[in-house]
Amino acid sequence: MEPTLATATAADGTRIAWTTAGEGPVLIHMPGVPFSNVEGEWRIPVLRRAFTELGGQLRLIQYDGRGSGRSQRNVADLSLEAYLHDLDAVVDAAGVDQVVLLGFYHSATHAIAWAARHPERVRGLILFGGALRGWDPMQGAGTQALLSLIERDWDTFVESVAHAWLGWPEGEEGRQAADWFRTSTTPANARATLQAAYAIDVTADAPRVDCPALVLHRVDATVIPFDLSAELARALPHGQLELLPGASASLFFEDGDQVVERLIGFVRDPAAAHPVEATALARPAGGRGSGGLTPREIEVLRLLANGESNGQIAAGLDISINTVERHVANLYRKIDARGRADATAWAIRNGVA
Repeated sequence: MEPTLATATAADGTRIAWTTAGEGPVLIHMPGVPFSNVEGEWRIPVLRRAFTELGGQLRLIQYDGRGSGRSQRNVADLSLEAYLHDLDAVVDAAGVDQVVLLGFYHSATHAIAWAARHPERVRGLILFGGALRGWDPMQGAGTQALLSLIERDWDTFVESVAHAWLGWPEGEEGRQAADWFRTSTTPANARATLQAAYAIDVTADAPRVDCPALVLHRVDATVIPFDLSAELARALPHGQLELLPGASASLFFEDGDQVVERLIGFVRDPAAAHPVEATALARPAGGRGSGGLTPREIEVLRLLANGESNGQIAAGLDISINTVERHVANLYRKIDARGRADATAWAIRNGVA
């Protein structure tokens, strides 16, 4: 599957590059400004696989933020309103009425603000690595040290972002991830965009978001503190925090198949009952055997604890037996279970069964 590239024009005349793949309910994957580069992301096998799977079940729309990727590079206005006009242009050019928005890092604030302004057009929000205020994710000493490299040593900066920050491994995929950042924008645009993002605050917009909102957070994340994700989920009237395993600051790098499966389920029915218990907003405990199960793993564990076979679970959830076996292996590892009896006991103790 290859995405179709097109160009939309924002209200101020800025040209915005966007792509579309697949058919069905619409998911708009918003740009991780200032490092949006749809072409570069599609060249990375793990991301290409995730996007292809999404496009096989949904209509996936992606676009490059102003000043980055294939969108117009020479731009002066990097305000929140300008980015909202970019999304206006893409939605209109795509000819879609209702969408689910996937915002991550600085585009999370854009998604919240656009949803507050267009409640009739947004069916749901998916947010990862975001916060209500643009300056919050940039407060850490490590992040500040990394950002100081932008104009002093661009190559070192992009290598550090790819490997130390996002967690991409050495080797071909790591090189491609670094190239994605290196070619996404210029050092001057990156600095100006981050300075503008620092001033954005959507605290007043969040209570006006009337759609279901899924806030994703990795249990061992270090780039975005847990408290920021929890605060974000609490600020949205229909916000729910969901914990993902791992520590990667990239949404699809760890457990990509499960993440894609969860996104598809949410886009198809954002208002569906949430499979995670209300205790999800509590700070996650670390260490082996502490849980950190995904929603699908909780579903599988509940059915397993009720005595269903792998085949029955597969039929009930409309997934393959191989997928069930993968979920079982993952949840056994996470809860330190040696078999079905251990898993059942854990499920009973934790209120899953």
